[in-house]
Amino acid sequence: MRLFRSLTLLITLVAPSVFADDLYQVEMILVRQNAVPAIVTRAAPEDWAAGAQRINPDSLRTPSLNGEVEKLTASNDYTVLLHKTWQQTLGEQPVKVAISDGKEQFGQFPIEGTLNLKLGRFTDVDADFWVNQINTDGLVTASERLKTESHTKNGQLNFLDAGHLGMLIKITSLTAPAPRPVPEEIPD
Repeated sequence: MRLFRSLTLLITLVAPSVFADDLYQVEMILVRQNAVPAIVTRAAPEDWAAGAQRINPDSLRTPSLNGEVEKLTASNDYTVLLHKTWQQTLGEQPVKVAISDGKEQFGQFPIEGTLNLKLGRFTDVDADFWVNQINTDGLVTASERLKTESHTKNGQLNFLDAGHLGMLIKITSLTAPAPRPVPEEIPD
């Protein structure tokens, strides 16, 4: 009986750390696939960031996927629209972040969208982005939209294909130890 009480106490002390949020680095590259015809949709909604938290400028980091961006830029197949890197905590509860780029006009940006991230065996990613055409009056006249969901493997570069728009995303734990490399040969 004493063993069960000790075990219960140990589980009570350890369990909160199992479910605690960990710090991750998120890097994303939004691209247009030039070979695929653009699909122009209705204009992005004015409340495009509803329920999302803005990325704190202090959490922005230097991108590490610059080599991939250079390859994409050198190719005529892709146009890089956005490249951002930041740190944030992730856990079992979804976290929705608002990402934008360009000059804000009446609450709208040339590129705007949200990432909803939830940590599990894989990280669930729900991406919803608009690439807006803004007229001289500052009003959105047309938009291209990327709306996709995926289960991405952490620590690896993942491509989310949504037709003419796509996203490269890499989510890396900053607290978990790095995985050991796979040996070239299996020892006898």
